[in-house]
Amino acid sequence: MKAQIIFSAAGLALITLYLKFSFPGGFSYEPFLYSQRSREMRREITERRKDLVFLYDILLELKGTGQEEAMKFMEVPQSLTCQDLAHITGLDYIGSGFTKVVVKGTLLNGKSIALKSIHGEGSDVKHCVEQYGDHAGCHRLATYKLQKEIALLQILRHPGIIQLHGQCYVNSAPSDIRVTAMLELGSPLEMIQLLQTPWEERFKVCWELVQLLHYLANSPMGSIVLLDFQPRQFVLVDGSLKVTDMDDASSTEPACRQDADCALTFPAKTFTMSCAETGRCMRSNEKRNLYNAYRFFFTYLLPHAAPPVLQPLLEDIMNMTGDLHVGINETLEAFEDVLNMYKSGMIQSQEHQLHNYTERRGFRMNATDGDFRCWPSYNHQGCLLSVHSVAEAAEFCDSRPLCQNFVVSQQKTWTGRYLTAFTKNALQLVPDEEYSVYVKRWGHSDMQEG
Repeated sequence: MKAQIIFSAAGLALITLYLKFSFPGGFSYEPFLYSQRSREMRREITERRKDLVFLYDILLELKGTGQEEAMKFMEVPQSLTCQDLAHITGLDYIGSGFTKVVVKGTLLNGKSIALKSIHGEGSDVKHCVEQYGDHAGCHRLATYKLQKEIALLQILRHPGIIQLHGQCYVNSAPSDIRVTAMLELGSPLEMIQLLQTPWEERFKVCWELVQLLHYLANSPMGSIVLLDFQPRQFVLVDGSLKVTDMDDASSTEPACRQDADCALTFPAKTFTMSCAETGRCMRSNEKRNLYNAYRFFFTYLLPHAAPPVLQPLLEDIMNMTGDLHVGINETLEAFEDVLNMYKSGMIQSQEHQLHNYTERRGFRMNATDGDFRCWPSYNHQGCLLSVHSVAEAAEFCDSRPLCQNFVVSQQKTWTGRYLTAFTKNALQLVPDEEYSVYVKRWGHSDMQEG
């Protein structure tokens, strides 16, 4: 995936200078001078502004290095601007959180995108106003948070991170919509729905998450932790997992003087990391991400209905990550071993099993829904599974007395396995070069060609 450059180098430099040197000696805003609450707000705004300057400095550095990776960083299509935002139609609310609200909109070319802006009625702004009593300052704090996320999305480039298409900043606009991020549109990650999908699709989500965490542990900013690590922070875009909320990401490892200062505390467990000579908890960010992946994703998605041959490997992964015996590199290798074994077919089916079937190549069945069901299935109204080979499909059908036929298509899943429908009744055959029908010789399969 290629990143979207929103600012030119000159624009970034001007914004960075503005953030560094605006309000010299503190804000001239009168209320800030007379109350403890105002001083606390000024301090918080200063800290968030420093964070933003740090990110813009990284962007300037990446754009100015002239190295090959930096040149790739520049090779991007033109991003969306305020002009595109002005012509968006069909706005529809998607969701909101503590700080931001997300709506869906349609561009002039018909493409749908997500629009993220400040949630003026959200808990973040409301609690801030209760604490500091300053609406303008609280909206400024929230806006810095969104600007931080926009900058991070330009620095961090990975298929597992939501793509930033553009942004719009209008200083004269109401504070809630002064800054708008334009992002690729995804669908919410529904864990209950995922549990009803075949194991292969659930493994895909975990596999893509591990690849993302490996990138975050080795990012251009160093090791990055997702402080608000929840399934709700992720979406599916064309079936692929992506993190969509980055404003709580941090590249700072916790400070320490001794190992006891490096406790990773979770609701059910506490781990102690090592305190490095640099005075930082070594690999704390990486390990926090990994354990959160274990407790929010692996626990629910990996072992359930997994192929028996893979269960020992998956049990090892669960034990390693659940006790943090390994880091993300070892976890990635373990996932690769599972994926390679799954792609290889796992079991050596005997070709002689096919002798029990009559093959009708170039045909498919006119309907398979509701005829024969298995779970989990790609089609909840029937039995649609992925198989490595025709022999594996025959083995599955042989092990189920009600199964009398199966139809192998040329359509493949993400692992290269063939989608195959299993049926029990005689159904009409329809000519189709992309399919082959296999009928049990001893079954009641008086099929007719249509």
